[in-house]
Amino acid sequence: MSIFEQDLAPTPVNHIALTPLSFIERTAAVYPGYPSVVHGALRYTWAETYARCRRLASALAGRGIGRGDTVAVMLPNIPAMLEAHFGVPMIGAVLNTLNVRLDAEAIAFMLEHGEAKVLITDREFHDTIRQALGMLTHPPLVIDVDDPEYGEGQAVSELDYEAFLAEGDPAFSWQWPDDEWQAISLNYTSGTTGNPKGVVYHHRGAYLNALGNQMTWAMGNHPVYLWTLPMFHCNGWCYPWTVTALAGVHVCLRRVDPQKILTLIRDEQVTHMCGAPIVLNALVNMPDSAKAAIDHPVNACVAGAAPPAQVIGAVEEMGIRVTHVYGLTEVYGPVTVCAWHDAWDALPLTERARIKSRQGVRYPTLEGVMVGDPKTLEPVPWDGETIGEIFMRGNTVMKGYLKNPSATEEAFEGGWFHTGDLGVCHPDGYVEIRDRLKDIIISGGENISTIEVEGVLYRHPAVLEAAVVARPDERWGETPCAFITLKAEQQDVSDADIMAFCREHLAGFKVPKTVVFQELPKTSTGKIQKYVLRDVARAL
Repeated sequence: MSIFEQDLAPTPVNHIALTPLSFIERTAAVYPGYPSVVHGALRYTWAETYARCRRLASALAGRGIGRGDTVAVMLPNIPAMLEAHFGVPMIGAVLNTLNVRLDAEAIAFMLEHGEAKVLITDREFHDTIRQALGMLTHPPLVIDVDDPEYGEGQAVSELDYEAFLAEGDPAFSWQWPDDEWQAISLNYTSGTTGNPKGVVYHHRGAYLNALGNQMTWAMGNHPVYLWTLPMFHCNGWCYPWTVTALAGVHVCLRRVDPQKILTLIRDEQVTHMCGAPIVLNALVNMPDSAKAAIDHPVNACVAGAAPPAQVIGAVEEMGIRVTHVYGLTEVYGPVTVCAWHDAWDALPLTERARIKSRQGVRYPTLEGVMVGDPKTLEPVPWDGETIGEIFMRGNTVMKGYLKNPSATEEAFEGGWFHTGDLGVCHPDGYVEIRDRLKDIIISGGENISTIEVEGVLYRHPAVLEAAVVARPDERWGETPCAFITLKAEQQDVSDADIMAFCREHLAGFKVPKTVVFQELPKTSTGKIQKYVLRDVARAL
């Protein structure tokens, strides 16, 4: 033992678990009267939001919810969703944000697999939730959110969210996690096979990635953040915690509406927003009179497929500065950024767009990113040409997959997290994705499993063979493109018939937007050559 360990053991005075819950306590104490939330006519201060979060924690505790219990939420970007990010973990419970675009079967699986004790849900999703609950043997306690900005819909439960908060104590003494390794949230990711996997986040990772967001984007105090990114997606990339730490304003938005976005940017003087390239593309296609609403600097963070050069140029002309990031559900959202160099500002637009399309370098809060051989994990040369798999390691990698040790072990094999994405490393160390190892389609920021879509296509009585690949799309980044060989006696089936069938069995965003009828190219062993089909889809 060195002299620096002698009589210098960690104590509660100098060593405490990291948690993003500390952010709201500090912000409410330092800036109690500052605005915290804007949602239509609703306006809250940080003192009020902190009190509401503590009421939620207290009310849940009063219903017997505690450490290790799962509280699921099916909510759009509304105040209740933000409050759940603090109120649920304040009692040691785990927040499970459900993808509001999913169908009842998928929701039922997640509620059962995650062992949800409580479900907080918005009236907009009444039908889906009712169906999902009907599939469960032991349904959770359901709390109904009647959002005034929705103003319609049928109650899912007799227990109203505001009435539930009234059960709680605004001065409730919430509990700090005993251990920063304690789970804070559960996020389901669509895998390439079978059921979705439950990604478990810990308090330490959530705290650090929230700080990483601020560091890479140089967000100052009191940002005005517009929720164009779904808060259900990787816990809103940890921005519920980031914006709160900076005593910013959470400007809520139930759904992406270009005119509404531009109006809120002007009226609330929005400084930051995140999302898929589709959000920027929607703004670019608005009339010039609407775009003129942007009269101050706005920063936009985009992930997924990089926007085309013309979109980046048009967005920058509107006064929006674009930052490109990359990450996965398994790493708390974005963990690499195309860190910008001032010298690049003088480059022509096409060159700037080419540079911005790279996924970049690691956040300061991620300890390692490598492009290497998928089998040996040997790093590839930094030549911008040699393709390898992207690997990551650090404190912002998930705990693992819930109740799935084999999948966790496979993902962490060799001491690195295997992203499943293929890319190159440029001479300056910046990573750029070239393909997806497992054929996942990223459409509007959402992952779509080609195997899941193919499974549905094969259920159609007229389909002999089917393969699904990504087709580039200016609006969505990518959309599913289905290649189908029909049975000899069923040649009169149309693409509209196939799409209608898929809509009956899949969430809307997973339905193929393009259907091509042809013989499928195969290898000598009979395996479908998807790389050939991707080339065809790109050329359509």
